[in-house]
Amino acid sequence: MAIQLVTTAARLRTESARLLKAKGGTSQGLVPTMGALHEGHAELARTAVEENDVVVVSIFVNPLQFGEAVDLERYPRTLDADLALLDAAGVDLVFAPDVDEVYPGGEPLVRISAGPMAGKWEGASRPGHFDGALTVVAKLLHYGMPGAAAGAELPAYRAYFGQKDAQQLALVQRMVADLNFPVEIIPVPIVRSADGLALSSRNRFLSAEEREAALVLSRALRLIEERANAHQPLDLESVQALVESQPLVDLDYLDVVDPRTLEPLAENCRDTPFRGEGLALIAAKVGPVRLIDNVPLDS
Repeated sequence: MAIQLVTTAARLRTESARLLKAKGGTSQGLVPTMGALHEGHAELARTAVEENDVVVVSIFVNPLQFGEAVDLERYPRTLDADLALLDAAGVDLVFAPDVDEVYPGGEPLVRISAGPMAGKWEGASRPGHFDGALTVVAKLLHYGMPGAAAGAELPAYRAYFGQKDAQQLALVQRMVADLNFPVEIIPVPIVRSADGLALSSRNRFLSAEEREAALVLSRALRLIEERANAHQPLDLESVQALVESQPLVDLDYLDVVDPRTLEPLAENCRDTPFRGEGLALIAAKVGPVRLIDNVPLDS
């Protein structure tokens, strides 16, 4: 069956319920996106299709997440290509609402507050970004929630997020736990190109020279991972020096944090053997493009 495009929440509820009934389904998956899809999004979609009877992918460029109007306008819109990619992945429904559908009457007066976890890392350079992100994710989680026929059990409900946006993922997991959303959040590992660069919709804005320079981010993370796996001191100063040796890269932050709270780990993991869990985070501007990456540590 060909993929189906819907643009209103009412139609989404009707069609997802119809598909669940037609398939005798017991589970529904949601993959929230802002479009401009790439192989990383395809992996999210394929994972959802493998684990659910009905899969919905949302495509919505959320204005609340953009600090500058020019950035919102610049964000690529590639709906036809996105639909082709999702159809190949086996997705059932694409929910692509316009702004008036999601925010009737204008920007919402009541929003989700991302709290103290959002005040650092990405949130430090993008004030208010995560409030906007969580507000729209909360709405999308409601839109994508499956219904049940009278007397039947509610289908299982899962939502899929990429681990590349590690801070967003941690905040979504915290929001779902703190506010008792009836959904299971499924993290999906980062998809990388053959040379190690984490896939991102922003990569298309890199020149060939800038893209080559950007590879230092994944090299830095691999070095931290290798040291952690070998139970060596992480020595972040030397890793930072590696990144800063690349003149086209302007480092914003590099640190190792608790994967649940995003708080920096104790200083002793820098100069004593690393053991336990952590998450290495990096962000930098490469030419005009801001890139983020991360790697989980578990030794």
